Amino acid sequence: MAGPDILLTNDDGIDATGLRALADALSEIGSVTVVAPADDQSAVGRALSHSVSVNEHELGYAIEGTPADCVIAGLEVLAPETDLVVAGCNQGANLGAHNLGRSGTVSAAVEATFFETPALSVSLYIPVAGDTSYDDVDVDVEAYEQATRSTRFLADHAIDAGVFEQADYLNVNVPVPEQATGEMVVTRPSRVHRMDAVRDGEHVKLQDGIWELMANGDIPDAAGTDRRAVVDGHVSVSPLTAPHTTEHHEALDGLAETYPDTAGT
Repeated sequence: MAGPDILLTNDDGIDATGLRALADALSEIGSVTVVAPADDQSAVGRALSHSVSVNEHELGYAIEGTPADCVIAGLEVLAPETDLVVAGCNQGANLGAHNLGRSGTVSAAVEATFFETPALSVSLYIPVAGDTSYDDVDVDVEAYEQATRSTRFLADHAIDAGVFEQADYLNVNVPVPEQATGEMVVTRPSRVHRMDAVRDGEHVKLQDGIWELMANGDIPDAAGTDRRAVVDGHVSVSPLTAPHTTEHHEALDGLAETYPDTAGT
């Protein structure tokens, strides 16, 4: 039986090592079409363009646009038979509820859900501390072994297992090889938030203090959260639904009923 038709994208750009690693791994289980940004589009969220240029690339298609652009162009025009969208593998983790809307990687998966297409967003944790950015770290293809193995497993089995009957997409975060236990755990996004800002004259520096804590292995996250799992060396898989939805809200219903009726006045 033929495997799934997979649309592969990312936010690091089509020449990123992590994307090539996933392209090779996923080609072992299905047909892969790469539709990825021509250059780095990290942290752009679900930003959209009115029109994008499409260029042929040895891996597939390079889009002069955002990850969300790539998903829309892919699902509607370039790979309309897609069964599964995979975004990644990102160089740098996408952990915590506050990062979900910022990440281009996660946003590509979210975009897919509005086309009723299941999706995975996949990221590799890079331990950094001080003024070092994960962008400054040289990550070779061997570092993505755990990410490719877990992504291939989920892409091969999650649809048939009924996972996407309850979740719209899975946010996967993988530890670096030297910290990996080889265990996969189901998690929820951490609500711990450590963003702060420091003013220096005319500038305000925005900084996320959680990365320093993670590098030291000293985090306040509870068991069962995505960040706790990755620091403990596990592959974290968070089953998530598309954002901006809520359940029935009695308090707001009651408030709306008290809104003064000014029609005709």
